[in-house]
Amino acid sequence: MRAASRPSCDPIVSFSDQAPAPGSVPLPPRAVVMMIVSASFFGLMAIVIRIASKELHPFEIAFFRSFFGALVALPLLAKGGLRTLRTDRLGFYVVRCAIGTASMLASFWAITHLPLAQAIALSYSSPLFVTIGAVLFLGEVVRMRRWSAVVAGFIGVLVIVRPGTDGFTAASLVAVFSAAMTGIVTISIKFLSRSDPANTIVLLTTLLWVPLSLPAALMVWQWPQTDLWPWLVLTGALGTGGQYFWTHALRIADASTLAPFSYLQLLIVAALAWLLFGEDVDRYTALGAAIVIGTSLYIMRREAKVARQSDTQPMVVAEPPV
Repeated sequence: MRAASRPSCDPIVSFSDQAPAPGSVPLPPRAVVMMIVSASFFGLMAIVIRIASKELHPFEIAFFRSFFGALVALPLLAKGGLRTLRTDRLGFYVVRCAIGTASMLASFWAITHLPLAQAIALSYSSPLFVTIGAVLFLGEVVRMRRWSAVVAGFIGVLVIVRPGTDGFTAASLVAVFSAAMTGIVTISIKFLSRSDPANTIVLLTTLLWVPLSLPAALMVWQWPQTDLWPWLVLTGALGTGGQYFWTHALRIADASTLAPFSYLQLLIVAALAWLLFGEDVDRYTALGAAIVIGTSLYIMRREAKVARQSDTQPMVVAEPPV
């Protein structure tokens, strides 16, 4: 397990098989630009989800995000042909994508029922669950410093959620559930990455999301009004675009050095939520987010150091859970 954060929304994950060893070369400016573009796309997608939720249930928005995102991803077939879809682990893909779909549905629901900054801040707790899952499912050894970071990270989550106070809402637990599911999906990539290239993982995951997200959408289905279709198309385009730039940034630079730029998503969302929806960031969300992000960055740095010592490569999350 070598985890790096991000959204959002089950997330697609990939192995940066061409990234240089951490700290071996200066950080390429092109990778920084790609990561900033990716963070901007994911942040804008969260805003568009909130706008679309005024007329549609978040489960239906998640389906259209998957559908139009798959259409945007189809040009990957032009590069590699149908062989890009070949895999000996289709059943494993279905299971991990089902878990990822649950994460996406929960994330979209949280975005429509929580202050946007709070929903995004809680999504960044995913690396905490990855660390725990790696111990439980992969038998990895995590020593005291990383366990201390995990404990501190969950304290940050509690600061944001504020259980037992007037500021607590059950919707925040949905966002935490989404982050936990993202962690499980991240762990699963350790197995897929041993046999399948990044484009296969991205394309198959994107395509499988469509049928897997449809049943939940059908339970609340209503045909979108004409003026809503551009927002739905934009949701899919921003999501797939964010995945594309994230993945390619990680192919030319290490995740632990790029991660700070990915957290720009939270700043973008907070600023736009204030401008468009009048949402302020309360001090508990700001403090909790700082703790969660700080501990996640520490975990990623420690994982990068372990990767250098063991001559392995870190696992990375190619999309935040949104």
